[in-house]
Amino acid sequence: MQELPKRVVVASMIVAGLVAVAAISDMVLGIPFSGEHTFMMDIMFLICAAIVGYMGWDAFREMK
Repeated sequence: MQELPKRVVVASMIVAGLVAVAAISDMVLGIPFSGEHTFMMDIMFLICAAIVGYMGWDAFREMK
């Protein structure tokens, strides 16, 4: 039963990383969203991805 929470935490960190990569690629290349007013949303996505990534890393560290 202890294996499932670790998988969920790792999955959340992976998704946060993917969101961060998508936001960075949108800011730099304009892909995948490429709108005129998406820069502020990209910054918010990066902040949220960093928060989720940190919380996942902290929770994973406590599970050991």
